[in-house]
Amino acid sequence: MKIAFATQDKVHVDAHFGWAKAIVVYEVTPEGHRFVESFDFGGKLEEDGDEDKLAPKLDAIRDCAILYVAAIGGSGAARVVALKIHPIKVPQPEPIAEILDKLQDVLKGTPPPWLRKALAKDGGRAFDFEDEEEAHPHG
Repeated sequence: MKIAFATQDKVHVDAHFGWAKAIVVYEVTPEGHRFVESFDFGGKLEEDGDEDKLAPKLDAIRDCAILYVAAIGGSGAARVVALKIHPIKVPQPEPIAEILDKLQDVLKGTPPPWLRKALAKDGGRAFDFEDEEEAHPHG
């Protein structure tokens, strides 16, 4: 399952989604996690009127299941949710490594319903070309 983090320093979740200097993506499994890629966003991010500063960010997180942010606007959140991504706000800057460790622990146990949904999104992609007899996404 891929997780995205809005970050200014690539170490903590400490950025507003729209103004994040970077979005880093990690793959998390019950066995561990690994860095996938980092997307850097330069330019005039503070110009709030420019709604489509979000487009490249939405593109970067398209195949992620969860997005961690320090803050996110209503329209940004709506667009993230429309991509079937679960946005999570952290109340204060949190080290990405700690979040990854926590997620890994949750995946080993019984994930809460919202996370099961995120996992289902992730798993659903693997069955695109499977024999339909075997894949029962609603069963």
